[in-house]
Amino acid sequence: MKSTALTETHIALGAKMVPFAGYNMPVSYEGVNAEHETVRKAVGVFDVSHMGEFLIEGPKALDLIQKVSSNDATKLTVGKAQYSCMPNETGGVVDDLIIYRIKDETYLLVVNASNIDKDWNHISKYNEAIGAEMKNISDNYSLLAIQGPKAVEAMQSLSSIDLADIKFYNFVVGDFAGIDHVIISATGYTGSGGFEIYCKNSEVQQVWDKVLEAGADFGIKPIGLAARDTLRLEMGYCLYGNDIDDTTSPLEAGLGWITKFTKDFVNSEALAAQKEAGITRKLIAFELQERGIPRQGYSIVDADGNEIGKVTSGTMSPSLSKGIGLGYVPKELSQVDAEILIQIRKAQVKATIVKLPFYKG
Repeated sequence: MKSTALTETHIALGAKMVPFAGYNMPVSYEGVNAEHETVRKAVGVFDVSHMGEFLIEGPKALDLIQKVSSNDATKLTVGKAQYSCMPNETGGVVDDLIIYRIKDETYLLVVNASNIDKDWNHISKYNEAIGAEMKNISDNYSLLAIQGPKAVEAMQSLSSIDLADIKFYNFVVGDFAGIDHVIISATGYTGSGGFEIYCKNSEVQQVWDKVLEAGADFGIKPIGLAARDTLRLEMGYCLYGNDIDDTTSPLEAGLGWITKFTKDFVNSEALAAQKEAGITRKLIAFELQERGIPRQGYSIVDADGNEIGKVTSGTMSPSLSKGIGLGYVPKELSQVDAEILIQIRKAQVKATIVKLPFYKG
């Protein structure tokens, strides 16, 4: 099992550690509800250094990115980031990712930890005919997510850059926590604002310590992966391996907004045909009307007790104090406000299909 550069720090802080995507990761420190509330109301810091980073460089870099990703990377100027996905050849998704344009011919791809090798092999396969320069820098870089409504205020003392000026899905390369040339990115997967900081493994301990010191007056706390999951689910953000995978179409998953048919990409013809014909199933969001916690794999059933789908992600929402979840159902049964039932052990619990996000802030 791999460790991040901060693993010993998390253990010293009393974190509960679990294996996740091949890494020893902190799942919680003081409990998911308290950590969740810290991010929604103040500011928290996550170590997400298990994520993968690839550099794609050279005159052919954009050609390769356009081929393997669904979004239109020609829209990226230096200093901008873009959410995208990599379709596979059979209608599903290899991974979702963020693409950063660092320089004119240098792009950073940030991928999910569990998919690093799979993604690298997939991109490499298409690069054989294109010839961009590829570097897997995943093992050398760390990533901290500083998230919450007080993130800008709490972190401003650590940088000469005006953090409030960095717009959503934009980034700067500059000084932070006494280190030059870190990426300060106004991205994150919580829905409560903040930044993601990319730095070298040798620098991350200094950054972590200074972040906690600067944020002390603002109530900053370290946050584990359990709260990361409840925060992203309240926003309805897809988690790879749960809500999207090699068998789910980006169109079914509600990711049509990052699937641009203005260019040729892997399996674009088949996905365009699917869009034309109309999807047959759809990822829905639901809230329980009664007590209960929907879990991944639980059956979604209709009024007659017929299984119509499965829960892909589910939890007790700390912000809403009710069970929430995502799952795929036939398109004709996906109307907002429709009632469905979730099979929780022997009980069928009433739920309502709702619009995302669950948490409105």
